[in-house]
Amino acid sequence: MHTDLVAALDIGGTKIAGALVDGRGRILARAQRPTPAKEDGETVMRAVEGVLGELSASPLWTRAGTVGIGSAGPVDASAGTVSPVNVPGWRDYPLVERVRATTGGLPVELIGDGVAITAAEHWQGAARGHANALCMVVSTGVGGGLVLGGRLHAGPTGNAGHIGHISVDLDGDPCPCGGRGCVERIASGPNIARRALEGGWRPGPDGDASAAAVAAAARTGDPVAVASFERAARALAAGIAATATLVEIDIAVIGGGVGKAGDILLDPLRKALADYATLSFVQHLTIAPARMGTDAGLVGAAAAALMGRESAAAGV
Repeated sequence: MHTDLVAALDIGGTKIAGALVDGRGRILARAQRPTPAKEDGETVMRAVEGVLGELSASPLWTRAGTVGIGSAGPVDASAGTVSPVNVPGWRDYPLVERVRATTGGLPVELIGDGVAITAAEHWQGAARGHANALCMVVSTGVGGGLVLGGRLHAGPTGNAGHIGHISVDLDGDPCPCGGRGCVERIASGPNIARRALEGGWRPGPDGDASAAAVAAAARTGDPVAVASFERAARALAAGIAATATLVEIDIAVIGGGVGKAGDILLDPLRKALADYATLSFVQHLTIAPARMGTDAGLVGAAAAALMGRESAAAGV
């Protein structure tokens, strides 16, 4: 029996997506359910089981040899547990054990969602061909992951590369993580919008006060909106430069909802990076937009599972 497919799960606060993915990153079957994020842990797990149940109804399911999970975090891959900030019913929840039981004992690989997106971008996207990369998700939060020496570097718990909680302003606002002046506290979508509102920007007649609306205002030249994105760009640049100095990455890939602002974010980011990445070995660092889109979490979870299976086969 061929077991060449991965059953991939992308678990977030809004949706639980599932897919059967082949060794070339192609999605052959899909399933999705809303995340009952405000419900108890077992209710959330039933949604996961529902997605797996839909996938198992596919005739391709018999080819699934492993499961890959990219989950909102924090995750603890070593313990097989998850504690997503936006899913309060899951705290140290034994997700790997439960998914293994649901799938009849298939091996399960767990990583954080930022690491999953990194795996996808390195396998099929903007970081392909780069041996040392940082991939970032700039959205409601700011997450990320690392590729070092040509391999995904998830770290012992599956959270390595979580750039959103690097402090870039020692006297900055308190962050919900317990730190102060974190990248996420400045550069995430809600915080870009908060900064603009505090500076006097006002939404249009539709009342949309999102970062996307701030980006639209910045494109028209609104000075407060432009300043809010420039501040976010400086925070991202400081975090990227610090990471590059520490581990010598040569590309930083920017994805997520805020990343879709395009040049409104990327132009000031590249400009600010020149002020922070000044040492000779980081001066040639490239900034690139992500390419994998909404399937990145699924493709990346599959990539991590395939790498885990290869490592196990090699006895690593």
